[in-house]
Order: sequence, then structure tokens, then C-alpha cells
Amino acid sequence: MNEALPRLAPRAADSHKGDFGRALLIGGSRGMTGAIALAGMAALRGGAGLVKLAVSEACVDTVASFEPSYMTVPLPCDGDGRISGAAKVRLEAAAEEATCVACGPGLGQSDELFALVEWLYTTLDKPLVIDADGLNLLAKRSDPLAGAGGPRILTPHPGEFRRLIGGEKLGQDEARERAVQLADQHGVVLVLKGHRTLITDGRTQHRNATGNPGMATGGTGDVLIGLITAILGQGLPPLDAARLAVHIHGRAGDLAAETLGQVGMIARDLVTHLPQALREVS
Repeated sequence: MNEALPRLAPRAADSHKGDFGRALLIGGSRGMTGAIALAGMAALRGGAGLVKLAVSEACVDTVASFEPSYMTVPLPCDGDGRISGAAKVRLEAAAEEATCVACGPGLGQSDELFALVEWLYTTLDKPLVIDADGLNLLAKRSDPLAGAGGPRILTPHPGEFRRLIGGEKLGQDEARERAVQLADQHGVVLVLKGHRTLITDGRTQHRNATGNPGMATGGTGDVLIGLITAILGQGLPPLDAARLAVHIHGRAGDLAAETLGQVGMIARDLVTHLPQALREVS
């Protein structure tokens, strides 16, 4: 379908940062600090009014050092530097203040994290975006997408999607059909990443036309989850937020490729080009 893209509302002259969403992004572990930092930087560049990164105490100083414009929430961690189950109390308080929440970048996997992700998925009544290890942990549930407690956007690449459906190997067209079925069955928005990324809520389907092979590099998915979260916080419904974010994300990749070439691009180059991509759709 080729309808016009959703648009963010113009900003009033008397706006303040509270008008544009309070984004909470959960992730980060020892050795995987860059993922959550990229997501946080993308949320800022995507227009979020306030951005907080809830990360393992083991890596909070490293995450904070990447960017002074977001805040950090240190969470209890296990011996391997991953967020522990004891973080639930602090996460409840942080989520209460947030407009929208994201989970997954650099998170890692453990039994305690499985319980935390399941709790977030089934009980949080605010919009929740899930990617990376957040998806891999959901895939361990007997029915991975059942029982969503509120609006949900899931952004799997083909491997993560395969795990969500029990490991079944599907061709691209079959995977797209299954994604539409799952979104409709569970009332979620699925963003099946790849060439011509599919965005669907099960009732409508949208194929993205921006982006290029230079984006096939680590961290670009983390940029996308931060951007989706930022746009959600500015008031767009989940399907519209996902559609607009995927378009802008791909366009930032195209702008980066025009400047740098596809081979040498890295995920942070997308963050750098997000403002220009946003201007084009404003």
C-alpha cells in the first residue's frame, strides 16, 4: 500500500520538553553498551523530549559517557554484568514516569531477564517496543506474543522472527504472511526487517521503500528502536509511528550512503543523518 506517510504535528511556539514524550529504553550489559547508547542517541535525534536509559550498574558509566543529553538509571546486575531480577522495583518506578518504553538493545539473556521481559510484556499498559534479546527472550515463552498488556511494536529481523515462530524456516513471502497473521492474532504491530521492510498490524500492510545494503551492519536495528520510541512519545499511534520511523531510518541510511558510500557506513552515521531525514518529511 502506498498511502502518504504519517506526519508529526507541528511544534507550538510555547512547547516544552514534556510535550514530546518521556522515553525509557531498557538494555545494556557488560560488553554490549553500544547498542543501548545508539538507541538512546536515536531517540534524542528522533525528537523525544526526555530520554532515560535503564542499564546494568556494571556498564552505566560507559553508557553515560557516549552522550550527555540522555539520562541513565542504574539497575542491579548479576555477576556477568546483566540486569538482574532485583531491578524490577526500579523499573516499575521508571516506567511509571515514562510515556513509552523500549526493551532489548544489548540486554543479554538469563532466567531473570526472561522473567523481567515477560513481566513488561504482559503488564505494562504503555506502548512498548521490543527488539534484539527482548525478542529472543519472548521467544522462549510457550506462546511468545500472547497476553500483551498494552500497545506493542516488535521489530524482528528474519532470524529473530524465526525464533518467535518456533524455528520454522520460511521463505520471504511465507514469513511476511505469517507476520501478518501473528500481528492480527495478538493485536500487535510487527516490523519484519529486511529489504522492503514490512510493517503490519494484521489488518493493513506497508512496505518500506527507503534504505540500502550499507545498513547491513551492527547497530542499525538499535537506531531503529530508539527512533520508533521517540516518535511514539510524540503522539502517533503504534502503526503510524512504526511506518514513519522505518521510512526515516532508511532515508537516513540513504543519506549516509550518499556521503560516505555503503561499504564504510556504521550505525552511528544513521544517527547523524536522522535530523536531515526528519526535515524531509516535516
